[in-house]
Amino acid sequence: MTVNFQYVNVDVSETLSTFTQEKLDKLFNRYEFLISAAVKFKHDNNFHDKGKICDIELSLPGPRLFATSNEVNYEVAVRETISDLERQLKKRKQVYKTH
Repeated sequence: MTVNFQYVNVDVSETLSTFTQEKLDKLFNRYEFLISAAVKFKHDNNFHDKGKICDIELSLPGPRLFATSNEVNYEVAVRETISDLERQLKKRKQVYKTH
């Protein structure tokens, strides 16, 4: 399992990378067909109360899965994005079970 981190207009944070890696490891353990993940952290000044954006793209057999969230801080954004991806993965796993 490979995870690529990219920081856009944000300082590189080792703790944020570790936090995200731990959350993604749980997904990789639960869904063995996942290949890799691309994580992008961005900061958008146009949002007054939010602006911390987390994009995660999962690579797996078939179409890739993508989720994004815009929250007050990056930890909440990571949790929200991963929960969105988990919903998509549950649907995808149902498709794999039927075949």
